Amino acid sequence: MKFLLGALGWMLMILGAQAAEANLDKALALAGENRAQLEQAIEQAPAAQKKAMQFLIRYMPERDLKSLKADYLLNNVAWAYRARETFPWAKEVPEEIFFNDVLPYAALNERRDDWREDFFNRFSKYVKGAKTQEEARLAVCQNIKDEVKVKYSTKRNKADQSPYESMETGLASCTGLSVLLNNAFRAVGIPSRIAGTPSWTTKRGNHNWVEIWTTHDRQWHFTEYYFDKKGLDRGWFLADAARGNAQSLYHSIYASSWKPTGQHFPLVWDLKIRYVHAVNVTDRYVQLGGVKSGEDVCELRIHWMKGGERVAAELRVVQGDVNLGEGVSPKATDDMNRYFTVKARKGQLYIIAWKDPVSGKILQKTVKTPKEEAWLTVNLAE
Repeated sequence: MKFLLGALGWMLMILGAQAAEANLDKALALAGENRAQLEQAIEQAPAAQKKAMQFLIRYMPERDLKSLKADYLLNNVAWAYRARETFPWAKEVPEEIFFNDVLPYAALNERRDDWREDFFNRFSKYVKGAKTQEEARLAVCQNIKDEVKVKYSTKRNKADQSPYESMETGLASCTGLSVLLNNAFRAVGIPSRIAGTPSWTTKRGNHNWVEIWTTHDRQWHFTEYYFDKKGLDRGWFLADAARGNAQSLYHSIYASSWKPTGQHFPLVWDLKIRYVHAVNVTDRYVQLGGVKSGEDVCELRIHWMKGGERVAAELRVVQGDVNLGEGVSPKATDDMNRYFTVKARKGQLYIIAWKDPVSGKILQKTVKTPKEEAWLTVNLAE
């Protein structure tokens, strides 16, 4: 039995290596005229860094495969390893996490700035006295605003700014601020990724922030550019994030990933982009927010009534891309205690669409469920 298990393990390792090699070959083929630059980067990478370079290229978006040069990639990898060799917490990071969440030069679709060496020099001075990763994390959070001189503003040029695009104007969105913080963490060997939601369930709008992988418990935790001084996993948006919907493409909470995961991070500024890989982390935020299964459920009770008379109306209730239910509201002969009902979550936004029984037009309205009450009655005629 032990022999069979051992043989099976070796077979899986061989198959995994073959798949990785095939992915690298595919990436090089997609590079087209830029292939020579990528091959040069692999060839010139030091022996200890060659595997990392191959990983980076293997999962690069096609836009980068066709454009990034060997010098850019070699410099990025070299300074990532400089951080790993310099800081004690960086040495504790497993290779898999280091490759996926320290090594990459980007997290989303931002412009590919050559920031790694500059950010190492900018932030290493703040963490050089740190004895633990937590001390280093706190040092970065406390000093980043003064170091990069960027503040949040809706007057920023665009949502998905690169580090230097934000630093040139001094203004950034939550996404731009997250890119800055993400890169600052990675520059000093702290595994980091960008998290966020394309659309809240509780109100209109999106938000992005940062997660770091901590060496003391080997788990992911969130923070922000404007960080909460009480520690990790604290922030103004947690109550909203805890109401995320893991079944919805647009209402889930995502965390970025360099390697493919089978799903992508929907970017609200360009929904056509699908090359930003992501992990769905909604359930973790639900748990962090203390929302227990069943506690936050309420009932939507829907009817169409005018002048004391009810009329049947075809309707549908949705939240983003999730259909909660569809059918027909009660007619005049139905019991007055009867409604078209669906289970919803408290304190969230839903859209009801229906065919108006008078005009025949398709109408819709947005409703927000109560935070405390067990039901909400909606009259479509009002």
